[in-house]
Amino acid sequence: MTGNHKDKSITRRRALAVTGGTVAAGGLAVAGYQAAFADTATTTAEEATTASASASESSGCMTLMSSVTEGPYYLDGALVRKDITEGKSGVPLTLRLTVVDATDGCTPVKGAAVEIWHCDAWGYYSGYTTANPGGSAPAESEDGSTADDDTYLRGYQIANANGVVKFETIFPGWYTPRTCHIHLKVHTGGQKEDGTYEGGKVNYTGQLFFDDTIAEEIFTLEPYSKHSGSYTTLDDDMVYDGGGASSGLLTLEAVHKKDPSKGYRGFLTVAVDPDAENTGAGSGGGGGTPPGDAPSGAPSGTPSASASS
Repeated sequence: MTGNHKDKSITRRRALAVTGGTVAAGGLAVAGYQAAFADTATTTAEEATTASASASESSGCMTLMSSVTEGPYYLDGALVRKDITEGKSGVPLTLRLTVVDATDGCTPVKGAAVEIWHCDAWGYYSGYTTANPGGSAPAESEDGSTADDDTYLRGYQIANANGVVKFETIFPGWYTPRTCHIHLKVHTGGQKEDGTYEGGKVNYTGQLFFDDTIAEEIFTLEPYSKHSGSYTTLDDDMVYDGGGASSGLLTLEAVHKKDPSKGYRGFLTVAVDPDAENTGAGSGGGGGTPPGDAPSGAPSGTPSASASS
């Protein structure tokens, strides 16, 4: 598939620093962010959405999630926070993940720490902002963002009594040779300390994936359309194995069906073994360790000096 896109309606103006919070972006209506990022857990609408998502995921609930590689862009020390955008512009995404114990009747894993990280709308990861995302894209430094180049689009959330975590982020872009995705780890046994999560062990390392039709539509919008070139569909991705929800495929619901720029809500039940320990090496299913997962020009596993300090 070739991503030679026409510019549309979302601009790249940013206004936030590392602390996160409400995103202000020119051309992206504030109401759009509020609609996508609102905590509406008590409303009938979200209850219905959650029930629908749970029903669609229930067939895979007892299936242990397939662990895959953590990829070349992992960094220790992500912050515990709900909003990980730091002002990065893009289509809003509210991510609701439910962590359950696949070895114990899918009971919620209270206190599990879910960590996610992903690229921005042009395919750049924090800590590795000079890595070439492939195709043709502006330099990451041209986005006008006040985001911290070592921490944006990374964070932890701690699961509540129902095993649920929520993140406020943006729809990821893409980089060669991967499809659109979000990385995640599930940790247990540690604790929140100095704004991050310390100790314990990693039970699961995985990736979250997006329906091709939705991703293709979003990539025609600003700021995504400034990154042109060939991007990879699910069928051709080296990590996604076609297993649906048990392989990390999100259930997505548009905030406004006729306007994708208003954002999406993503849902998934993550079934793990809380007694297991995972190295992130990708020795499990899901395609194993993908050779060349880093785009051309990516540093060889070494973040920027400030990120590693």
